[in-house]
Amino acid sequence: MILCVTGKMASGKNFFCSVLEENGFVSIDADKCVHSIISDKTETILKEFLPVAESLNKTKFKNSPLKIQNADGSLNRKELGRLLFSDKKFLKKQESIIYPELILRTKEFILKNPQKNIILNATVLYKIPELLNLCSKIIFVEANPVLRLIRAKKRDKIPFKQIKSRFDAQKNLFQIYKSTKIPVIKFKNSHGKTKTRHFIKKFIRKIL
Repeated sequence: MILCVTGKMASGKNFFCSVLEENGFVSIDADKCVHSIISDKTETILKEFLPVAESLNKTKFKNSPLKIQNADGSLNRKELGRLLFSDKKFLKKQESIIYPELILRTKEFILKNPQKNIILNATVLYKIPELLNLCSKIIFVEANPVLRLIRAKKRDKIPFKQIKSRFDAQKNLFQIYKSTKIPVIKFKNSHGKTKTRHFIKKFIRKIL
């Protein structure tokens, strides 16, 4: 079985996946995989987006200039994120650089685990039908928006304005997954870790 585990930012899907792993599943975290790919493709990303950032710093970001390249030449991911979420066309361009490699690595992971139940832990897997269509079910992890905001602020240490921008970008996420032909099951993550772990274990027995 291959499951897509998804949900909005800071909904608790990583914890959900960790409990599934405790119960015999293996998981590939698309976000971590993307971070690794970004490191490998830093030169390509900077070549693509440095001119864009420099141009926008004269207009849209005049009062708070983008600095997507650090003094040592490395990529500033938080600043890149600020750029990408400012316009959908920039995000799509970034995805065209990253997604082919993500597809390759995910398929390799699946091939290496032929006898295992597999989790594809990814927020926007719907953007990659080639991978989403491998899944028999979609588990949508849901949490209270205020709780998500607190978690995101504590975890990512980015301004509320930037968090809100990402929340807004995901507001129709459940409806998007519902529109696919794959069954979607909601899991409400509204308790502490001990209770949630118990509920997840019961949940697993129902879906297997």
